[in-house]
Amino acid sequence: MNKIKDTTRAQESTNAIERLYITMRHLFNRGFYKPMGISGETLRNALLLLRPEIYGTVAEEKTELSGLIYVLERLPEGIEQCRFINLTSDEGYSKSHFNAIIPPKRRRNCYRIDEEQMNIEITRGRSDIYDILTHLTFLFIESGKICNKVLIEETHKTIRDWQKLSEAVNKSKLSQADREVALIHTANILGRSFVETMEVYQKLATKKDPERFLKIIYWLGKLAIDEETGGEKRIITFSTLLRERLGHHIHGEQWANQIKDTLHKHGLLQRPVHIISANMHSVANSLYAKKALRKEFPGEGKLEMFQQLSLDKNTALREKVLAAARKNGMIEIKDKSGTNIDVQIFDMARLGKDACCYELDENIPEAEKPVIFVMDYAFGEQAYETIDELLKPYKRKKQKPAFLDVASISIMGKAGILEGGKGDLMIPKAHIFEGTADNYPFNNEFKASDFQGNGLKVMEGTMVTVLGTSLQNKDILKFFHESTWGVIGLEMEGVHYQKAIQSASKIRKSIRDDVKVRYAYYASDNPLETGSTLASGGLGTTGVKPTYLITDKILQQIFK
Repeated sequence: MNKIKDTTRAQESTNAIERLYITMRHLFNRGFYKPMGISGETLRNALLLLRPEIYGTVAEEKTELSGLIYVLERLPEGIEQCRFINLTSDEGYSKSHFNAIIPPKRRRNCYRIDEEQMNIEITRGRSDIYDILTHLTFLFIESGKICNKVLIEETHKTIRDWQKLSEAVNKSKLSQADREVALIHTANILGRSFVETMEVYQKLATKKDPERFLKIIYWLGKLAIDEETGGEKRIITFSTLLRERLGHHIHGEQWANQIKDTLHKHGLLQRPVHIISANMHSVANSLYAKKALRKEFPGEGKLEMFQQLSLDKNTALREKVLAAARKNGMIEIKDKSGTNIDVQIFDMARLGKDACCYELDENIPEAEKPVIFVMDYAFGEQAYETIDELLKPYKRKKQKPAFLDVASISIMGKAGILEGGKGDLMIPKAHIFEGTADNYPFNNEFKASDFQGNGLKVMEGTMVTVLGTSLQNKDILKFFHESTWGVIGLEMEGVHYQKAIQSASKIRKSIRDDVKVRYAYYASDNPLETGSTLASGGLGTTGVKPTYLITDKILQQIFK
């Protein structure tokens, strides 16, 4: 009798993720690979076996459109036209005549070197490389689907739909009739309805390039057809400097030194510092907006005011709040290190009368008044690099190292929730690292009860730090959620932050042993619900309430 158990989908998925990362590391060390060659096939097969939720129907014959939009928002414009994609370190392109192309949903500098080559700067560590290669693998799978659909077997000829799309793309301007005809042919190529195709066309259209969607499909197909019919292969390369520098905290060290120099310059090194990882608006708005905008919002509640401040059209209101903040202790540090992490420092000893929305105990001496340090979101492993360097003592020539008095570290982030919906809250008690047995329990100063009664679902439990949100599928997430791990959500930075905090406070002793730690996340998506993944769109104003609720709770504890 056969006692060998078949592997479950969760186990297969876990193996596929492991295979993806091992392959990516191998290709990185090798220095180059051909995505449609043998080496790229391993990545493609692993992604097709995994079938991540965010990539929807990637494993089916029809083209995945929501996943395509998601990926294009995170890769540089024009990348689908490039045969050569080169991942580089910061090698000085900003000092050249090239203009940086920055994807709308990922802060990374990309440079179109010529018609065939795109260079992408990697300054945020391995997580950035994994993210890019995963998205590129998806694009190559989709381009292969288009090629298979339009290329007539055993010939170099293409079907009529492709010829009509090619004609439309090569016209200088399309009339509405031309456009709709082209979209009908494109819908047939993609295996999608005209309505679905039109919807994505409208989402991707820009004023500068209304036909962007048609061009993207054309170029995805064209490069795949060229390759299939004996043309040049597409190649992804990793620069020598990138391979030498990765893992050495070069950007994190520059970032941390710039911050410590600023703290020293303003005489803040000896003051209690409260570090907050958050966005660049919620702390400043929570501290100053209600007082700065008392005329504009005399009777309204804070939530309505914060919602108005979050709208693109209200730049003047945001500037008024920032002007009040600058007068009352805010110091801004624009990143020059390449980490893409800006910083705000709030000196609570410089508050003018009736400027702040929180009250400090009048009896606190100047030397003990808090300094609130806000850093923009890190990305994956970059969280370890930046916090690890920041918590090290400040060293100057011929001076003794100065240790920062870090009183608390608060992490507010977006995460995928496994029970609930967009905007709901997760309060972790521990982080576990996907693909390993590494686990990081900690004493969270936040409890679920701190957030009850605000109309949001509040979950408390374990969070899993994943290697990449784009590689998760329902089978893995159900296992994490329903097993004894009791996982309530997934994110990308928690383990990396906690690893740096624990080593600094418990082993290296560079910060106080009893540093207070706060973690709270709000849900950007629920990957277990169909239509609720990150590919379904952003939070919009749904994110305003949880963002400001968490910010308020952090500031309440700091001011107490």
